[in-house]
Amino acid sequence: MAPAITLAADAPTLSSANTGFMLICSALVMLMTPGLAFFYGGMVRVKSTLNMLMMSFISLGIVTILWVLYGFSLAFGTDSGSLIGWNSDWVGLSDIGLTELWDGYTIPVFVFLVFQLMFAVLTPALISGALADRVKFSAWALFITLWATIVYFPVAHWVWGAGGWAFELGVIDFAGGTAVHINAGAAALGVILVIGKRVGFKKDPMRPHSLPLVMLGAGLLWFGWFGFNAGSWLGNDDGVGALMFVNTQVATAAAVLGWLAYEKIRHGAFTTLGAASGAVSGLVAITPAGGAVSPLGAIAVGAIAGVLCAMAVGLKYRFGYDDSLDVVGVHLVGGILGSLLIGFFATGKGQSDVAGLFYGGGLDQLWKQCAGVFAVLAYSLVVSAVLAFLLDRTIGMRVSEDEEVAGIDQAEHAETAYDFSGAGGGAARTTAVPVPVAGTASKKVDA
Repeated sequence: MAPAITLAADAPTLSSANTGFMLICSALVMLMTPGLAFFYGGMVRVKSTLNMLMMSFISLGIVTILWVLYGFSLAFGTDSGSLIGWNSDWVGLSDIGLTELWDGYTIPVFVFLVFQLMFAVLTPALISGALADRVKFSAWALFITLWATIVYFPVAHWVWGAGGWAFELGVIDFAGGTAVHINAGAAALGVILVIGKRVGFKKDPMRPHSLPLVMLGAGLLWFGWFGFNAGSWLGNDDGVGALMFVNTQVATAAAVLGWLAYEKIRHGAFTTLGAASGAVSGLVAITPAGGAVSPLGAIAVGAIAGVLCAMAVGLKYRFGYDDSLDVVGVHLVGGILGSLLIGFFATGKGQSDVAGLFYGGGLDQLWKQCAGVFAVLAYSLVVSAVLAFLLDRTIGMRVSEDEEVAGIDQAEHAETAYDFSGAGGGAARTTAVPVPVAGTASKKVDA
């Protein structure tokens, strides 16, 4: 994703095909945020549905404005110390020509920046699933603002920006294993360690209220992820984007099967929630790796992620951290697996000639992947925990216990997801309603 150095004689020209392709991919990635909202919204209890939807949707508003004002400049501007970027011409997106090309590519700067904007929007929304049922909406909005500025924009520069230390080191992250998923998963863990558990954690049943909504959300995520992954090559003149598209499908399918197999062996049933979660774990794991591995490698990446992420979601009960919707188990663990498995399964025939251990490349790439993974994990975990602590001690991060028990939707949004007031049925109360019947004054009917 970073600029490439080209000779003037070989300078690329605008490609309408690649430009159109990237605009479609940008729209697909935008769809992932509403898809995530439905996925998370179905997994919570009825009384938290709207709040869960809103925690994703608000990111579309806040991060878009931040990106225009300074986010794009911080993430992709001229490098400073391998840690952050800056370009004053990009502040407010001023002084960008309509046909000005992103360095080394055949698409306009505006197309690149809007594609990357959708990544920036989605990433903090991923964190919200870990915080279900208990966070003030105003505090969440402020957290997004601070986190995007202090964590996401710098990390995006490390990984994808020209001059970023991870980019220069040679860390492979095709579409966001470190910058998106490990970043969000580590942030989720940092915040929940500060704000604590939900009322009734490990005591009350907290089952999903709408599994069809979960499956709808998973389907939208799967669909949008093709733009998220294949679009990250910024065109498809050499077939690498097509490889990524194929590997996205293959790894996701393998992860669904892996998760369901583990679930059947461990719990005795194939669940729809498991299928949806398995799909997301596969999508997460192939995100960094799909341009470097073969389709057979993608099967291995997906299957490993499906099984190990299914195992990881149970760790919250063992260690006592309340990750409401398994952001840590799926996104953090899946991102780590996908990023590290590059060091084993990279073929040297995809996005670059870098080969992994199983293809004769030794351990060189694996240690680079480890450096990227654990640096992003540590930075995001610590800074996110500090931000949550400061917000909790100032404006307060959590709603009151009474509001949490009664329902955060009503407390924070003055709405409920479903209105049953007009619903009838056999369980409804009976009231005396006058019905004209020959020879009688009235009779009782169900209201």
